[in-house]
Amino acid sequence: MSEVLSALRGVLGPDEILPVDDRYQTDETGVAPASPAAAVVAPRSVAAVQAVARVATSLRTPIVVRGAGTGLSGGAIATPGGIVLSTERLDAIAVDPDDQVAVVGPGAITARIDAAARQHGLMYAPDPASSARSSIGGNIATGAGGLRCVKYGVTRDAVLALDVVLADGELLSTGHRAVKGVTGLDLTALFVGSEGTLGIVVGATLRLVPAPARERSLIVSAANLDEAGRAIRAATGSGVRPSGVELIDRGALQNIDENLGTDLERRHGDALVLVSTDGPGADVEIDEITRALAADGLAPEVLSPEDGLRYAELRRSGRGSRPGTWKIGEDMAVPRSQVVPALAALREIGAEFGVSTEVVAHAGDGNLHPTVFTPQQPGETEPPERLVRAADALVRRALDLGGTLSGEHGIGRAKRPWLADELGEAQLALQRRLKAVFDPHGLLAPDGFLSEDHTTTVLTRHEVPA
Repeated sequence: MSEVLSALRGVLGPDEILPVDDRYQTDETGVAPASPAAAVVAPRSVAAVQAVARVATSLRTPIVVRGAGTGLSGGAIATPGGIVLSTERLDAIAVDPDDQVAVVGPGAITARIDAAARQHGLMYAPDPASSARSSIGGNIATGAGGLRCVKYGVTRDAVLALDVVLADGELLSTGHRAVKGVTGLDLTALFVGSEGTLGIVVGATLRLVPAPARERSLIVSAANLDEAGRAIRAATGSGVRPSGVELIDRGALQNIDENLGTDLERRHGDALVLVSTDGPGADVEIDEITRALAADGLAPEVLSPEDGLRYAELRRSGRGSRPGTWKIGEDMAVPRSQVVPALAALREIGAEFGVSTEVVAHAGDGNLHPTVFTPQQPGETEPPERLVRAADALVRRALDLGGTLSGEHGIGRAKRPWLADELGEAQLALQRRLKAVFDPHGLLAPDGFLSEDHTTTVLTRHEVPA
């Protein structure tokens, strides 16, 4: 028995130590560590998490925190010889309808939080496509977004307070239950999106909003990218704040058709733009957006509530895995004015490198999820270099357009090599010094985005929800 495992058995219950199997070694990327972790633990209490952190500090053993394992950037891949700490059992959900907050454990599944809120006429607004599977701790770690973010904001906007266990086992509480508060530095916002590099989130107080009683949607079938861009501009510039402005391009429409037997590409052409409104003014607002689109020479189709839900679900989960292909999925965000140039760049890059492309996008806030893919040839064990170069070119084009490496999936191992290109060496060095304040021995997510290892982990052959 290893020293690490022996020490953990001294502070945890027998059922809190799990077998070191493949499920806990990686995330949605499927990338495995070079060698296994020493231990996998699933604590049942905050005190148990603190005990694990103290063991790790005393033995100088790395910790990688994981939730449901739905991450897409390699941020939850185990460190060889380290501890994998699963938060899956810390899944309590308590809704306070008077304060309009939910107090939850990091293992709570996002959709269940929303369902609990809706029992009180409230809603947890951020809604990543993986919400039925992803945990709120993972959403907090990566700063997840979703289809409603153009109106309601991303995870950072919904987190009021956090309970965090530091690397040495100290329990830190940040933020406040009150909606307003500016006391001291905003450490809560610092922890959101930190991908487990600063501390272990063990509790969160989340802002809830009134659940809309009414939702309306329309679609615009675009003959080309210019028309799609005009639809996005008209919807977001109409004087109405839509609850969603989503885009599905021809490649993604083809994917859905192949996966579900639909005929979306034939009916909708080069791209489909889906616009939604919600709340008491949903009907008035969809009418206003319809007028704005028509004034720009476009032909919107207002959907029935049932069809609106159907299209939203097609956007959320309709694509298939394209078996037999190498795929690299990206997550980048650009200014809204640069959405169409980014879409055009994707197609240009695909043609340049001889790879196929598809994209879905939270177009209302400029967050794109493109995929580059190519058939896997007999005998190939690694993705072809041209696919990797295409993904690199796409990331760099997003930065050139004034964008960012990630809108909601995080950096992890996948995008670490480009971090300095966006932040600059001075800011990256400062962020590493900040990590050292919270984690002086560098035990938390040592292979994460703040690692000084510049090796690229190519994440291929996985479907990319967005």
